[in-house]
Amino acid sequence: MNTREIERNIYSTFANTATAIGYSEIHGRIIAALLVSDKKLSLNELSKKTGYSLSTISLSLDLLEFLGMIKKIKKVGDRKLYVELQGSLLEGLKRAFMIRIQKSIDDTKAKFNKYKKSLNNGKDKEDKRVLNTLKILENEVERVDKYLSLLSKLKLK
Repeated sequence: MNTREIERNIYSTFANTATAIGYSEIHGRIIAALLVSDKKLSLNELSKKTGYSLSTISLSLDLLEFLGMIKKIKKVGDRKLYVELQGSLLEGLKRAFMIRIQKSIDDTKAKFNKYKKSLNNGKDKEDKRVLNTLKILENEVERVDKYLSLLSKLKLK
């Protein structure tokens, strides 16, 4: 394999990782471009390296910055915006994963509450059976939520 093929595989690996945890492949490709380049890149350079438009790159950087994975930089006397990796890649992936899972848990809790309100008015056996099932599932979701809270406190080396 030549260097170009290896770099393409690195980009694909990071794109696949991003989509596996529920984000867009562009997020992974941006991280890969910064890793492979091993330097600050302008938005134009990121656009060329990833194959995405400047506007798409710009929007995607906001999420990566929020996750603490990149930092946007303005150089004195230069109008261009540059981007560099920031912090631990593994911590950033952990943060992204935790945010995605927490959102799913919160959405599930909200749905369960809506379902329970609907079923509390029901008087027949079927409503009571489904309500009981919801209570069991709700307890399990609470257990997952507590587990996630414990995981979020772990420091990665």
